[in-house]
Amino acid sequence: MEILPRTLGTRPRLACEVRAEGVVAARAEDASAVLEAVARVPLEDGVAVPHLRTGEAGVTVASGIGNSAANGIVGGVTGGAAGRAKLVAAVRTALEQVSQRSHDVTLVVPDAAVRVLLLDFDELPAKASEALPVVRFRLKKLLPFDADDAAVSYQVMASSKGMVQVLAVAMPREVLAEYESVVREAGFEPGAVLPSTLAALAGLAEGERPMLVVNASSEGVTTAIVKGSLLLLHRTVDLGADARGPARGAEPPGEVAEDRPGDNSIAAIAARLAAAGTQTPASSAGTAAAGGAEFPINEVAQAVSVAAAYFEDTLETAPAVVFAAGTLGAEALTGVLDGAQVGPVAVEEMVGPQVLGDGASSAGSRGGVPLGWLAGVRGALAN
Repeated sequence: MEILPRTLGTRPRLACEVRAEGVVAARAEDASAVLEAVARVPLEDGVAVPHLRTGEAGVTVASGIGNSAANGIVGGVTGGAAGRAKLVAAVRTALEQVSQRSHDVTLVVPDAAVRVLLLDFDELPAKASEALPVVRFRLKKLLPFDADDAAVSYQVMASSKGMVQVLAVAMPREVLAEYESVVREAGFEPGAVLPSTLAALAGLAEGERPMLVVNASSEGVTTAIVKGSLLLLHRTVDLGADARGPARGAEPPGEVAEDRPGDNSIAAIAARLAAAGTQTPASSAGTAAAGGAEFPINEVAQAVSVAAAYFEDTLETAPAVVFAAGTLGAEALTGVLDGAQVGPVAVEEMVGPQVLGDGASSAGSRGGVPLGWLAGVRGALAN
């Protein structure tokens, strides 16, 4: 599946993802994205926990990964400069284990650090230089931060007479600068930046079968639905103990979800699940542990329930399989869904042994890098 950005052509052959639980890096020699080397470095709790949060005064502000207290940004690295130094060291260690000569890196950032939206236009200029201001203008009413000062990328997903469907990604420029500066301080150069779930989706082979992807970490869970080259859903729920709130994400094209009979919007489906008593299954109370991190079972199961219901209502069929990305992993996600009585549905890892080269063949085994951790970096290298 083709995922932005493409302005610089082929992305670097090194990729690094920063997650709340740690840093993972990988190298591939070509666009087949067979991983020739992988590495993972764990992080202490709170070192890399980015969010776009709403402050007490109702003003939504961006929090990045640096020591941001001085500029009024909510959140930041635990321990200030010491926490940032730990993150820089983790990025350097992970990349040095997989790099050879190149120092250019595709950086994969958490979904919580960006906004992903699906937009409908009657028409859109063919030239990117003319289309981008149109996309940015539409985002003014949809973003919780200044669209004029944000880093914005877009990709046309589908077009026909009188209709253009666009995937738009926006990130506060100061948050982007923080991530890029971490990579540079580690001795590498960020050549491209992708959000975690879109990076993972880039590794999917296009086909007619629609797919439901769940990217879960201790800080958030993103559900996505793709069919062929079209992204139908991208929805992120924050799971951090101090950052839980309404889900955010890319509503179906049209942006505004109206709650009306027969509506297939995310909000309407969630409301129908709640009315049926299935939005928050009682059996899913508590947490699940995976890779040393705690996952709120209830919130993960609820997010998947809503996505599965949207999948069935929109595509008139139940998902045959759920593809797992992220630090929760397929086995743990299966336990969460079974315990919450979501399904039955099969769960598989997005990254399988067929994309592991000799230098990465230990991934997925005891002591190796878990396969779920590799979904973002593998997709980032598939171009």
